[in-house]
Amino acid sequence: MNSSDIAYVTLALVPGIGRARLDMLFAEFGSADNALGKSHRELCAVPSISRAAATAITAASAATGTRVVREAERLGGAVLLPHDDGFPPALRQIPDAPTLLFALGRIELLHRDAVAIVGSRSHTRYGAGACRLFAGGLSKAGLVVTSGMARGLDRIAHESALDSGGGTVGVLGNGLGVVYPAANKALYQRVATDGCLLTEFPPGERPNVGSFPRRNRLISGLAHVTLVVEARERSGALITADCALAQGGEVLAVPGPITSPMSTGCNRLIQHGAKPALGLRDVLEEYGMKLDRAPAVSIPNDLTESERRVLDILDTGVELVDDIAERFQQPAAETLAVLTSLEIRGLVNQEPGKNFRMANGRSTNDE
Repeated sequence: MNSSDIAYVTLALVPGIGRARLDMLFAEFGSADNALGKSHRELCAVPSISRAAATAITAASAATGTRVVREAERLGGAVLLPHDDGFPPALRQIPDAPTLLFALGRIELLHRDAVAIVGSRSHTRYGAGACRLFAGGLSKAGLVVTSGMARGLDRIAHESALDSGGGTVGVLGNGLGVVYPAANKALYQRVATDGCLLTEFPPGERPNVGSFPRRNRLISGLAHVTLVVEARERSGALITADCALAQGGEVLAVPGPITSPMSTGCNRLIQHGAKPALGLRDVLEEYGMKLDRAPAVSIPNDLTESERRVLDILDTGVELVDDIAERFQQPAAETLAVLTSLEIRGLVNQEPGKNFRMANGRSTNDE
């Protein structure tokens, strides 16, 4: 990284110097190098640069930028500046755009069509099943899954995308080298290797109360569609949905039982105009994509007894989930979890109105 880029990193790391103030400084002085060399009086003469901001800029040292860049490289990461080819194009134009980013892993994923999948840290079995269905299925369809590396549905979204052989971007509310929550250490390492970790916080920086709302705008900003799987009425996932709307993106929500507090946030989103996500097709059509149909499906030998029973029910024709549950003699939520598993494996398809049917064709490996 050349001296001009180091100067830019140094200036971008100054507290309170966001994209708008950086642009103002560059317009006035032509470059980050020139801005760092100006006196307090000269800086105060620039519109929007307060005395406090001018004091912070004059106290900044290029040694700080050098140290941060070297630490990112030591961790195996890269520093992405807005003019770099590697900087995600989708994040250049969002409101409050990041001044710089730190990435670790497959940076090329930042340039592919993405879907943001978010939800509560605490969730129901229904929410987990729906998250696996969407993250796994959309990943197989070629979309990159972005989420926030938190406990709960974020973690399920990342893991399901990777388990399906697709790509995922984990947006951190802290710097590279910090695993938060600590229970996600294995996930952190896996995404760093097979996906991409992205953050605007410098290496080693711990999370704070304000870092997660700021992270959320990057999760939605990377994606054309933000899908809220399961959320309480005041869930942080709804902040991500608000960010998506402010950025001009589409928001979809998975409907849930009106008796479940974990679905209140999603149901409210739908009530206020969000498109309900009843299956993969609802999301894919927002990208102009269709759900591929296989000409024939081979039934694997490793199905559970429950999965085989549900397939036997569907073998007679299209069924509503409630009807399947009645014939399966299990609660609807448990039945939906089985159907979700079968859909991820490509054995059943969901039609509008929560109708399910066998995938095209059927043959068994053990006949």
